[in-house]
Amino acid sequence: MSVRENLLNGPLGFGAAPLGNMFRNIPAEEAAATVDAAWQQGTRYFDTAPFYGAGLSEIRLGKALAKHKRKEYRLSTKVGRIILDEVDSNVRSFGEKGDLFKFGRPNKIIYDYTEKGAMKSIEDSLKRIGVDRLDFVWIHDVARDFHGDEWVAQFETARKGAFRALNRLQEEGVIKAWGLGVNRVEPCELAVDMTEIRPNALLVAGRYSLLDHEQALQRLMPACQAKKIDVVVGGPYSSGVLAGGSHFEYAPASPEILAKVERIKAVCQKYRVPIKAAALQFSLAHPASAAIIPGASKAERIAEDHAALKETIPDDFWYDMRKEGLVAANAPLPIDTREEITHGAGVR
Repeated sequence: MSVRENLLNGPLGFGAAPLGNMFRNIPAEEAAATVDAAWQQGTRYFDTAPFYGAGLSEIRLGKALAKHKRKEYRLSTKVGRIILDEVDSNVRSFGEKGDLFKFGRPNKIIYDYTEKGAMKSIEDSLKRIGVDRLDFVWIHDVARDFHGDEWVAQFETARKGAFRALNRLQEEGVIKAWGLGVNRVEPCELAVDMTEIRPNALLVAGRYSLLDHEQALQRLMPACQAKKIDVVVGGPYSSGVLAGGSHFEYAPASPEILAKVERIKAVCQKYRVPIKAAALQFSLAHPASAAIIPGASKAERIAEDHAALKETIPDDFWYDMRKEGLVAANAPLPIDTREEITHGAGVR
């Protein structure tokens, strides 16, 4: 079983990180309206995590989905952190992510990548969301951006712990897929090379976007394609800078990034292509990409995402993007798929 085989209505999902009050204090009504809009547009895959607002995202998502039958949608969350009932009186540190969820719940958060910790995390998530099962489970943030040089030690704990727990759940048919859910390529490269226990999917956030994909293309994406490991692409808008925002990697974008975005926008304007359409369709063009989960906290953004995925983009747009060096020369593009089909049919 895989992610790709289990999606119910196409590859476009919903990333629920913003529901955890990411960057701002989002009213409960606004959060609920966003999930409702996603459902009305046809979204049937929802991803959340305990980390998002110390359980707030899971709680809000669960309430919004409670009106629907569980069999009508796919759901994923993450393990690696335990949300405690006690209030955290210390200043929180989220590694390189700073005060990403400073408006979330004040509950204390601890890391736990052990087998027991993974099972405890799943049990807690099921209660917060109010469901009896999950479809996909990701081992969250076992990477340098949260653990510094200790990330390798944390990865080893997960390999001996959470890996075993999730692999067993998959073998028992409790979940359909599992893997890492990270913002870095390196732990994913380690995971796909495992021989004893290897994930059958990955959630890679921000590393296969229109702005940032070169490193993932070196080894990770080809390896996933060869080994049939499904990649769920998170953060396709690179924290918002590709969707009219000013953040890249959860922080204010650098002048260099903003300059590249302007070059991409110029090509988009030339062909009257919405930049969101270019971003989503690029990330999904790789054969390893199984799904894409942009985040949103406003209902109107959901319709934009669905329209972007359906947008017809002229072939010349992609040729120009490649010619201008705005995408890597070895990055699969939508035109490559069409050319393969045409040539395979004997059309010249």
